Amino acid sequence: MTLTAVDITGYRSIRKIRFPVRQLTVLVGGNGVGKTNLYRSLELLQAAARGTLADEIAREGGLGSIFWAGGKNLSPDGSFDPMYRTDGYRKGEANKLKLEASFADLGDGSFDPTYRLEVSFPPKEAVAAFPGEAQITTESLDWHQRGKAVNLMDRRNAMAWARDAAGRREQAHDDLLASDTALSALSGRSEIALVRDSLVAWRFFHGFRTDVESPLRRPSRAVTAPSLAADGSNLAAVLATLHHIRGDRIDLDRAVEDAFPGAELVIPEVGEYASFGMRYPEMPKRVFQPHELSDGTLQFLALAGALLSYRLPPFIALNEPENSLHPNLLPMLARLIVKAAERSQVWVVTHARDLADAIAAESGVLPREVVRTDDGTWLEGLGNLGEFVDD
Repeated sequence: MTLTAVDITGYRSIRKIRFPVRQLTVLVGGNGVGKTNLYRSLELLQAAARGTLADEIAREGGLGSIFWAGGKNLSPDGSFDPMYRTDGYRKGEANKLKLEASFADLGDGSFDPTYRLEVSFPPKEAVAAFPGEAQITTESLDWHQRGKAVNLMDRRNAMAWARDAAGRREQAHDDLLASDTALSALSGRSEIALVRDSLVAWRFFHGFRTDVESPLRRPSRAVTAPSLAADGSNLAAVLATLHHIRGDRIDLDRAVEDAFPGAELVIPEVGEYASFGMRYPEMPKRVFQPHELSDGTLQFLALAGALLSYRLPPFIALNEPENSLHPNLLPMLARLIVKAAERSQVWVVTHARDLADAIAAESGVLPREVVRTDDGTWLEGLGNLGEFVDD
C-alpha cells in the first residue's frame, strides 16, 4: 500500500492540516515553521502501529508538551471572534491530538483503508492510566471501495470491535489499556495486520551520528542486510550485501564517483564482520577506514546505503538529510533521492532550498513550502479541502 494523505490536528505547531502525499514529497522551509512536526507526526502513526504511542509521547515531554499551543482569538479571516478562546481553539474544543492516514492499494484497488486515532488526557474518573499519561480514546479503520466506506475496526476507550471472517461486526477486545492501540492489539486479523505491517515497515532517518563513537564507523556483523537500520548501525553489512550478495553496485559506484571524483568505495570480503573503506586518487595505495573518514563523507555514504539498499522499505522519510554535507554534494543527494523514489515512497523535509530545487530539476516534483501563520503550520498552495490548487 502507498500513503495517499495525512490529516493532523492539535500537534505542537499544527492546529489542523490535511494534505496529499505523493510518491515523492518534498517539504522545504526555514527554522521554526513546523517541518519537523509534520515529519514527527508520521513517526507517531508508526508508534501507534507498534503499540508504543504512549511511550513516544512521554519521551516528548507528555501531552502537555505536544498539544497545539498557538493561535489567537481570531476567526479564519483574521477578525476578532469571541467564539475563539485565547489558546486558539474554538470554545467547546478540547486538547486532543488527532492523526489520520489514508492509503491506496497498489494492486487491484480493492482495499483503500483509512486509519484514525485520537489521544487526550485521562478523564477525572478512575481509568487505568497515570494522570499525565496519553489516553488513546478512539481509533477506527475504514475500508473504502468504489466510494463506499466499511468500518473494519472501531475502538472507544477500553472497548474495540472488528469484523470477523464472515464480515460480521463483533466485540474484539474489552480491556484495552489507555496506552494500548487497537491497531497493534488486533493485528491478528488480516486487514488490520496489513495496515499495521505497512506502518511498521516505514523507515525514518533523522541524520546520522558521525562522532568517533558513531555506529557508522564500526564494522557490522556478517548478516545479510537488505535495508539500512534507522541509526545506520548495519551500514557495512548493507554495502557488503549490495556487493557480495546482490552482485550489483553500479548505482552505488556511480554515486560515489559523482560525489568524490576519482575515489573508490572498497568493500572487502566478509569474514565474521563486514567492513568498508575509501581509496582516494591522491593516495591510491591506502584504504581509509570508516573511523578515518570525514563527517560529510560518512554521512553521504550512509544516505547512499539508505536510498540504494537491496530492498528498500515501502516508505522512507528523511529529515534534513543535508546536514554535514558540503553544498556541492546536494545535487548528488538529489539524484539518490529521485532514484529511490522509483522503488519506494520518499518523503523529504529540508531547509536547504538548493536540495529542494535539485530534486525538482531531477524529478519534476514541485517542492512544497512550509510556512507558519497565526493558525499554525501550513503548506503554501494548499486549499482548505486538503488538495494543492496547482495539482
